[in-house]
Amino acid sequence: MERRTRMYRGAVGLLLAGGVLLTGCSGGTTHDTSTADSGKRAPVPAPAATGGAAEDAAKPADGAEKSDELREAAPPDYLSTFALDVDTASYGYARRTLADGRLPGPETVRPEEFVNSFRQGYHRPEGNGFTVSMDGARAGGEDGDWSLVRVGLATRAAPSSAERPPAALTFVVDISGSMASPDRLGLVKTSLGTLTDELRDDDSVSLVTFSDEARTVLPMTRLRDHRGKIHDAVDSMESADSTNVAAGVRRGYEEAVDGHRKGASNRVVLLSDALANTGETDADAILERIGSARSEYGITLFGVGVGSDYGDALMERLTNKGDGHTTYIADEEQARKVFVDQLPAHIELTARDAKAQVAFDPKTVEKFKLIGYEDRKVADDDFRDDRVDGGEVGPGHTVTALYAVRLRDGASGHVATATVRWLDPRTRAARERTGSVGTGAIDGRLWGGSSARLQVTAVAAYFADNLRGGALPGAPSLAALASRAKELAAVTEDDSVEKLAAAIGRAVLLKGGHKDTGTRAEEGEMD
Repeated sequence: MERRTRMYRGAVGLLLAGGVLLTGCSGGTTHDTSTADSGKRAPVPAPAATGGAAEDAAKPADGAEKSDELREAAPPDYLSTFALDVDTASYGYARRTLADGRLPGPETVRPEEFVNSFRQGYHRPEGNGFTVSMDGARAGGEDGDWSLVRVGLATRAAPSSAERPPAALTFVVDISGSMASPDRLGLVKTSLGTLTDELRDDDSVSLVTFSDEARTVLPMTRLRDHRGKIHDAVDSMESADSTNVAAGVRRGYEEAVDGHRKGASNRVVLLSDALANTGETDADAILERIGSARSEYGITLFGVGVGSDYGDALMERLTNKGDGHTTYIADEEQARKVFVDQLPAHIELTARDAKAQVAFDPKTVEKFKLIGYEDRKVADDDFRDDRVDGGEVGPGHTVTALYAVRLRDGASGHVATATVRWLDPRTRAARERTGSVGTGAIDGRLWGGSSARLQVTAVAAYFADNLRGGALPGAPSLAALASRAKELAAVTEDDSVEKLAAAIGRAVLLKGGHKDTGTRAEEGEMD
């Protein structure tokens, strides 16, 4: 059945659901369920509406004036629903841009991709699916007593190269004129050469190149006894003319279907600066033409961005619609990390169409804001509609959603319950797992608190929001974030945190220490 993605809020679902989530008084509670009715809707778990708004909304409307009154009387929305996202390209590109002495464009900054670029240390499940971890801390802030609530989802550990399923990878490489530099096509060739040496004998690869047209350089070929042939094909790539991404993606999926292997991880890997200027340039239209390859063969798309000028929006849209994810590489060290160290996580799947729904308790929570995920929001009443697109996640991944939350005065007890729903990649059976958190688990202080990883997550989120001109409640200044990051780099002895501190330091210099401010109000979910 054709998938639908509806990106509006389902506040009306709050009125119709009629169910109340389980409540609890502490974090860490989890519950695992499975359903056999994949593709059908089930009631959405929503907290009961407070006050008399639900009763008023049930009364018949008398004309437009009454209808307007009802819209104004709609109860606050205490549900937050989104498709899972393991992209990290936004953070990688921001680091590259800052290193070049420029601030990244606000439209290229997605906080969830900054956050998901760092290790979290969540407990992992044994098999497919997720664990759910919830915690938080008091963040403070001049405009009130705000807390951060972290929802952490983790898949099983990535297998070693010897233990993963065989791979059938179709590389679609941009050889347009804009790729003619060592940090673009040169980096791609080096990366694919390294990967050719690292893949197993029972893996298969094919190679498609595109500029104004697309052509197959190498049909699907087993690595065994053919590594020299594959190296020659990679080395033969030279930059040419314009960028027809549509032609490359179509030809790549044709090759992936022709070389499809049952029981293998079949994936198209697009390596490009995504600066499309010829042919179809709309992501939805490009992928519409290869829909059967995705639906019938389960072939997913992995996007690898390169270049100082990078078509971030097109690449993200392509992979979101292509049941995949994106990353960004700026040098050989990052390329080796993606194509060698993290390869199983990028090509294998442990969950399809994964979505999360967090229900905040209106008795304890005054208002909240999900930091990021604007492009991945799902209507609340579509959470259990498996026809609605979610995110694809592989082994070794973690997904973190960070919320700014303001508790009611004197609040005590249950704060929120998070549910993750996904489809088993082999059987397509629906599965769910839940976790909850209470006031006791988020009462400690954030800065200087017991969880260094939570502090790193907060720094990454606040940094991203600052770069795009946001004003999160409780956010420190950019200079303060740089100082926090340096301290955390020493505490964690984590090179990635040290690089975060360096990126923030560059942003401080480029921004001249400016800090945006803003105000928020109302109850329930904040825009």
